[in-house]
Amino acid sequence: MSDEKSNLPAISKQVTELVLAGSLSHAEQAFADAAEQHGDLAVAEVLQNIPPHVTALHMAGFDGGKLSLATLLVPPKAWADSLAYIAATWNEDMIEDDPERIAEGLFNHIHGVVFGTENEERRRELLQEASATDHGATVFAIVFSLAPKEMLEVAGEVISKGQYITAQSSSDSDVVPLAVALAQASEDGWDRALFELFPEFRHSADLADAEYSDDPDDEEPSVLQRSTKELLYRLRKQVPSTRNASARGGRRNLGTGIFS
Repeated sequence: MSDEKSNLPAISKQVTELVLAGSLSHAEQAFADAAEQHGDLAVAEVLQNIPPHVTALHMAGFDGGKLSLATLLVPPKAWADSLAYIAATWNEDMIEDDPERIAEGLFNHIHGVVFGTENEERRRELLQEASATDHGATVFAIVFSLAPKEMLEVAGEVISKGQYITAQSSSDSDVVPLAVALAQASEDGWDRALFELFPEFRHSADLADAEYSDDPDDEEPSVLQRSTKELLYRLRKQVPSTRNASARGGRRNLGTGIFS
């Protein structure tokens, strides 16, 4: 075990350098080699120890349709920390022109991590850690902004059924099961994300009573909500500086400049 432990810093350094160089496939291969030689726990420890902005850069290249060892093995706290940096991987032109596409990609990422495991305890820990911070609340609000009417429906179900809520809904939105899973895992995390999306409301019961008009002629919803674009920019402003987190001599040739 001591020999395996001694190899982990070198693996962490290798993965960090590969990710910062943009070689995500080689970084993923390094994870695979580490898993084969030292086991899955070694990969989890590497993911725990590399800087969170590196984890964000690596995992941003994968979604629910692409299998990644990092997706399957990232420790809940490490994943939660990495979400603070994921907005720095987005192209600002795309935020302006196609915010829903970014939100859908973010949904795929979260869905892949949370539902990539059958372990209910790990799933709960992932959701609890990810929703326990301001940036985590914004991340979930971005995803929920794809289906705001359905989120009001879920809010009503949470009020009436509490922890006994199920993922069944009158909507076929893929976002609903994630919202229900979050509400089941963390009441506080659910509330934080909900109020980030609907800033006018301060009590779940009030929010559950709110309704969207079904009249197509209504240009403005009666419920005040932040748009997907607004939430994307809010998360972008929450991206921490990586000056203290980055290793000395780290590369500075990353597109957005936020990681530099």
